[in-house]
Amino acid sequence: MMLQTRIPPPIYALVAGFGMWLLDAYLPLWVGLSSPWNRLGLVVILIAGLADLWSLGLFFRARTTPNPMQPQRSSSLVTEGLYRYTRNPMYVGMLLMLFGWGIYLGSLSPLLVLPLFVWVINHQQIFPEEAVLSEKFGDRYQRYRQSVPRWLW
Repeated sequence: MMLQTRIPPPIYALVAGFGMWLLDAYLPLWVGLSSPWNRLGLVVILIAGLADLWSLGLFFRARTTPNPMQPQRSSSLVTEGLYRYTRNPMYVGMLLMLFGWGIYLGSLSPLLVLPLFVWVINHQQIFPEEAVLSEKFGDRYQRYRQSVPRWLW
């Protein structure tokens, strides 16, 4: 089975981040965090970026493809590190980076994009990815799916 999506997940994150900036610039709701407190968002972005790099490194260590556009090329199932807590730590990392960006922007309106990002990533990337991985790894992937949540919830 081939993955049918054509847009890499980081592009969705960049579009979401730009949308957040637009909302903050043109429709700021409850501006609650100003300098220097908004810089806590940069800490969240840094931590999320490190988590993404760690998760990416686990793919390289397992000698399998990290390319989300070609999960059919996966040669092994990565289930260690952050993958013990979420099946999608890189997408969780992107979500946390967007959350950090929202904190940095300082108003509430950018955070309204986050549920939309989760919905889009679920439907455009994760569900098709899971179908490919289910076909490729069978019962082993099904057991993993049953024991580890898709996100963190």
